[in-house]
Amino acid sequence: MDVGGNGEAFLETRGLVREFRVGPSVVRALDGLDLAVSRGEFLAVLGVSGSGKSTLLHLLGGLDTPTAGDVVVQGRDLASLSPRERTLYRRTAVGFVFQSYYLVPSLTAEENLAVALLFQGTYGPAGRRRAAEALRRVGVERRRAHRPSQLSGGEQQRVAIARAIVHQPPLLLVDEPTGNLDRATAEEVMALLHGIHRDLGTTVVMVTHDREMAERVANRIVHLRDGRLVGGEGTTP
Repeated sequence: MDVGGNGEAFLETRGLVREFRVGPSVVRALDGLDLAVSRGEFLAVLGVSGSGKSTLLHLLGGLDTPTAGDVVVQGRDLASLSPRERTLYRRTAVGFVFQSYYLVPSLTAEENLAVALLFQGTYGPAGRRRAAEALRRVGVERRRAHRPSQLSGGEQQRVAIARAIVHQPPLLLVDEPTGNLDRATAEEVMALLHGIHRDLGTTVVMVTHDREMAERVANRIVHLRDGRLVGGEGTTP
């Protein structure tokens, strides 16, 4: 098993398999994956398109269930959770950042965060304070009243990151966060993610095809090929 630096496993996958049926064929996206991530680690998973990276994130985040094997987060096997418990896990324990932002187009930046907080039972003045704090952290507090169409790609991704951390989850899952951004903006977003990891102690798992960007922020890099780990290395960003 590939284990992170400090030895305290925050999350683990054990013999993780995920298969999909495509017509008469079965495609194995993950093939017996064993991985452990330490509490407070920033892990980057490198791989080309189709290597199983996004499938892995979906399983870690409770958005999907494995064909075989286990996903254990903070000692809890996600397969043992009831549908309600899985929903609570996604809402309270995990923050998601996607390549395509997925902001609600009819809502302002602040309102996008307010909706996320509403699922946590936080609203009113307390919700507005939390939203304002998260927008300040990512540097777009002055754009809080703007809708996504009025924001640049980099600003939209910053709002999406703010939405992911507004409820202060212990785990942040990040899927190709710079895929739609120019190089300079991508570097800013990576610096922002590194700062969140450093300042909040959040455990981060990021999947990407961009080795250079991964080396700038990750404590450790592993490589995924055809659903299997093929090596790893430590970094010191």
